[in-house]
Amino acid sequence: MVSRYGKKIRERESAVTALSRGRHACTKCGKKAVKREGAGIWKCRACGVKFAGGAYSPQTTIGATASRTVKSGSAPKE
Repeated sequence: MVSRYGKKIRERESAVTALSRGRHACTKCGKKAVKREGAGIWKCRACGVKFAGGAYSPQTTIGATASRTVKSGSAPKE
């Protein structure tokens, strides 16, 4: 991605790029070896697990909330 105009846009882009290209902790083995393979595809280079996540980070805030809800067993009543 190349943003051309505006300081704020360039700062936001550099923050997102740094987040997506950095190493993240694996949910399975705990090592900081998770790298982005594509948009929403993440792979741990230590244990080899491949999983879906956010486009720029392995876990989104909505995904974390959903997993907490599933673990606690308190799904909303319909």
